[in-house]
Amino acid sequence: MTTDTDIELSGPFKAVDSTGRSHDVKAIRIFDEGYGIIDVYVDFAAPIDPGLHQDKALIKAVIDRLRALGYKGPDFGLSDPGLQERKLMVLEAPEEFAPFAKSRGWKNLAEEFDE
Repeated sequence: MTTDTDIELSGPFKAVDSTGRSHDVKAIRIFDEGYGIIDVYVDFAAPIDPGLHQDKALIKAVIDRLRALGYKGPDFGLSDPGLQERKLMVLEAPEEFAPFAKSRGWKNLAEEFDE
């Protein structure tokens, strides 16, 4: 479920949860612009079990994938629980993610007001 305002950070890969089950991730993406805090969207090929968006091993697999692509920084936190869906996990990236996001084309709209 991507649009022309999305930046795809990763294509398909497999991520394993804490029970050892493998999940097919279709993509990791972000919106092309925002105000400082970046939500990272993880699209799954099939629905994941309720509450699995909180699984530390699954979140680590996503962050490890981003690190393999060049992200250097701390782990992410879970975004607003209301944003989580059956085939979508939303993570909130720390400030240290911004340089990596910028290298992929993200624009920080808050910088326009930093004068």
